Amino acid sequence: MRALIGRILVTMGLMSLLVAAPAIPASAAEDDILDRLLAIDGVSLIEEKPVEGYRYFVLNFTQAVDHRKPHGATFQQRFTVLHKDTARPTVFHTSGYGVSTNPGRSEPTRIIDGNQVSMEYRFFTPSRPDPADWDDLDIWQGASDQHAIYEALKPIYGANWLSTGGSKGGMTATYFERFYPRDMDGVVAYVAPNDVVNGEDSAYDEFFETVGTEDCRDRLNGVQREALVRREALKAKYADLAAAEDYTFTTVGSLDSAYEMVVLDFVWAFWQYAGTGECGNIPADAPAASDQEIWDAIDYYSGFSFYTDQGLSPYTPYYYQAGTEMGAPTIGFPHIEDSLIRYGYQSPRSFVPRDIEMRFDPSAMRDVDSWVRKHADQMLFVYGEADPWGAERFRPGKTTHDSHVFTAPGMNHGANVAGLVADERDLATARILEWAGVASNAVEADEAKAEPLAAYDAKLDKRDLKREPTLR
Repeated sequence: MRALIGRILVTMGLMSLLVAAPAIPASAAEDDILDRLLAIDGVSLIEEKPVEGYRYFVLNFTQAVDHRKPHGATFQQRFTVLHKDTARPTVFHTSGYGVSTNPGRSEPTRIIDGNQVSMEYRFFTPSRPDPADWDDLDIWQGASDQHAIYEALKPIYGANWLSTGGSKGGMTATYFERFYPRDMDGVVAYVAPNDVVNGEDSAYDEFFETVGTEDCRDRLNGVQREALVRREALKAKYADLAAAEDYTFTTVGSLDSAYEMVVLDFVWAFWQYAGTGECGNIPADAPAASDQEIWDAIDYYSGFSFYTDQGLSPYTPYYYQAGTEMGAPTIGFPHIEDSLIRYGYQSPRSFVPRDIEMRFDPSAMRDVDSWVRKHADQMLFVYGEADPWGAERFRPGKTTHDSHVFTAPGMNHGANVAGLVADERDLATARILEWAGVASNAVEADEAKAEPLAAYDAKLDKRDLKREPTLR
């Protein structure tokens, strides 16, 4: 059904004109796009920033704190609009965290040459109700936020809509589709974890046993173990850093606990954001390396600032969701003696202030997983071969329609459609174009002819792979 309008337009011969025609100067209505946006009830302007070829707005939307009580308390939720043309399709993007206030395009936005709406996930500051009742932070409320913004903007952006996001954003796009399957015309979810059974994490252990080369795995494991052997000496450096930066450790309980958490994150963080090409940066003989070399390797890939109160605070909403609905992996460390590990791989509860109550609902992810397996319609999941998060993934079943799962060879948490093998890249690009209603006759006839409709822009299209929590 979603592709029906696009197929009708192709049949009528209109689609090729839409794609091939040169850019048309903005109409009077287009010139007045900000006025049109501000005419929407609940929308207010924070700022407009210049960007070539678009107009870019940072906005607030008056959102219900509890969508089950639409006339109750509200809060201001940030979102952005990268506006190209109301006649073009629109991509609804979210990282699942805060929203960037600098203009940028997701890969689907470039592929379809469209508009982009980006939403800040609820409870990430400043989009947090005051006072904050943390019971109002769940995946249904987050999906309902997107639904409310979509309904508000659809009268202006009337062409097809796709949703997208990476990592927690890919999860968010999937949850949105599960709860509001009639809103979007397609979903492109990147590197989206799917922790169906929170206590069953053997897939992650299997991943770390085989990823990369044996030499690289040995280097990483050696440095990780050595950092625990030298715990006291390196903790002294950590204490100096904490004193210099005014770091505190109230949430995790102690500097010692934070130190171990950073060290135990090291191998995961390396594969999530680096990969085999950087194995040469890791000391080959960890026992022979200096304290500074061990410290530098751990700090570069894992980050000693992260498990401080200051580092954790921006991610409290994430860890709350991981500990109440989304789940979090636990992995083993067979290369490290038990006597060297004092705390182990800790649960999300350890990373959320104790005055915030948490209760885990094991049914939430089972529900989403079951829905994707049975009902996924025009959904594309892209994973990276060397990304730990690909170990537990979404898998549409035989009863689904036009949904796909692809793995980009050699890629990690930055996996994308461009990194797929040629035939899968062509298929994915063609499906995105068709779902958006902008596939040409040539692409309809031959997927190999599918290409992004907008040229690469180094400023707009650079992916920001900032450090995210290891989602545990």
